[in-house]
Amino acid sequence: MSVFLNSLKKNGHLDQIHMTVCNVGSRKLGLNDDYASLGWEIFAPNLSIYGFDADADACEEANANIEARQVSWKEKHIPLALGSSVGESTLYVTKHPMCSSLYPPNEPYLKRFQGLSELVNLDFTLDIETTTLDSFFQNEVITEIDFLQIDVQGADLDVLKGGYSILENSVLAIQIEVEFSPLYVNQPLFTDVDIFLRHQGFSLFDLATSYRTRSDSPIQSTIRSGQILWADAFYFRDLIREDIDISLKTPQQIFKLACIADIMHFPDYALELLTYLTLNYGNDAKYNFANSIVKSLSEIPNIGTDGIESLPAINKLKNYIS
Repeated sequence: MSVFLNSLKKNGHLDQIHMTVCNVGSRKLGLNDDYASLGWEIFAPNLSIYGFDADADACEEANANIEARQVSWKEKHIPLALGSSVGESTLYVTKHPMCSSLYPPNEPYLKRFQGLSELVNLDFTLDIETTTLDSFFQNEVITEIDFLQIDVQGADLDVLKGGYSILENSVLAIQIEVEFSPLYVNQPLFTDVDIFLRHQGFSLFDLATSYRTRSDSPIQSTIRSGQILWADAFYFRDLIREDIDISLKTPQQIFKLACIADIMHFPDYALELLTYLTLNYGNDAKYNFANSIVKSLSEIPNIGTDGIESLPAINKLKNYIS
């Protein structure tokens, strides 16, 4: 649950921004795949969600669900496979469709781990057309993505490379699946993704890791969960660094970044950004978040033995609190 967004919404601050989310690999398997259920609905009606998946049936189902719910935001799921270039590719459809990829499954390696062959082994192949993030959004005259999530089973770096322009000019935060071992043949691994994103000005904040034990082992450590094979990696820009000067370094984009940090469960970063905006731009009421910060922190039990007045952030903001 976010810490600051409810107060920011109540005080009218969210009315000044429009949030655009892009989810590549948007098949909905449960509530954790539905952005509204994860809290993004708070930005409605100023919210646009674009989902992409190679499975046309999954997109049709998602669009029908959105229509049936009569949501107050814009959400559209597009049956397209995204990669590093526009052209033709082979889709390797696996035993469980959610594991399908533009890279063939590494079956000899997969069988060494419990439960992977049943999911990731090849079922059949399809020849498909691929496009890129940049091509799609240029054709649709959409110039901005604020938050980008990618989960396309080994081809995640290819999606990033195909979205170089929109990545450079608008994306503030990324959640991306990364692999630490080759579950698919010749796929890029975590280090490749990390190097690419660091060159684009993103910093790694966290990894939500997944482990597997060996398939033939009857034992498992109570200390170690097995071998780390993949994770969701969370990357954010740092727009308040003094040594950077890029077009995204504006009060509005920093505010969007703070909102994304809060909704993605990094409230410490959200607080740092909101405090920075208030201290540097707080003479403009749009960027004076002091009252929202005080209200949000005061609702957290046991935040400080001496009350919120003793907190460094509150002390910095005392001249902006009304």
